[in-house]
Amino acid sequence: MKFTKGQEFMAEFLGTMVLILFGCGVVAMVVLFGSNPAIPGEVVKGGYTNVTLGWGLAVTFGIYIAGTISGAHLNPAVTLAMCVTKRMPWSKAPHYILGQFLGAFAGAALVFGVYYPKWITVDPTFDHTTGIFSTFPAIAGFWPGFFDQVVGTALLLGLILAVVDKLNALPGSNMAPFIIGLIVVAIGISFGGMNGYAINPARDMGPRLFALLMGFKNNGFFMNDPSGVAAASIIWIPPVVGPIVGGILGALAYDFTIGKALVTAHKLSSDPEARADGMDSSHREHEEVINRVAGKAL
Repeated sequence: MKFTKGQEFMAEFLGTMVLILFGCGVVAMVVLFGSNPAIPGEVVKGGYTNVTLGWGLAVTFGIYIAGTISGAHLNPAVTLAMCVTKRMPWSKAPHYILGQFLGAFAGAALVFGVYYPKWITVDPTFDHTTGIFSTFPAIAGFWPGFFDQVVGTALLLGLILAVVDKLNALPGSNMAPFIIGLIVVAIGISFGGMNGYAINPARDMGPRLFALLMGFKNNGFFMNDPSGVAAASIIWIPPVVGPIVGGILGALAYDFTIGKALVTAHKLSSDPEARADGMDSSHREHEEVINRVAGKAL
């Protein structure tokens, strides 16, 4: 099936909007409706367990919305990695990424609209709830958050490619979105503390821009110093740059290891001469078969 740029744009827009509605929605539940005083480990009204499960389901349902039309990237890091590894033409990147950022912005606006009556009772001056929209570091400085985002997004892309690779053990019918959602749950459980596991520039920047426009303080572009004066901040940079670097590295790592091995094995299994040789006599004969198949491909 072929789809127009407009249809692909709308699929990425709606899929990313659903991602943010469920994702930022679950954080709003945790922050705005948690018990006061807080109950450690609470999972009914809030808690980190809810956050990781909510974001995993957010990714799952976003993919179900957009998957058939656009492939449901919902993430510029995914789109750029697909282009770098030649899985998708660069001509598609602009409308994919635009749809993702606008969808994330729209999703944040809807979450804010739904929760506004409660929001203004919890944080009437909008000075300490911007974390509902975007991520913030546990450790000050650029490099800790950047490295965290590189590793997390490399895991994301490598595992996504493993799940959708037609030469690998594919999941059952229509189960890939659910499994990819579980990947996000796993990343959140294991790597969520350092920088909030944005692993997606649109997921972080779209809602952060909405928060900035709505007048939220301590938004990552500007943070209050100890005296209460707002100063420019670089908090917003790691969850934008880190995922792009990590996504490309993760995709390339998969292609040059597991992906390459699967392609080689597939070529060998489909080559009559390779099957006739048996491929089990010696390592040297196996190398000769690989060279012969590679020569035919050139």
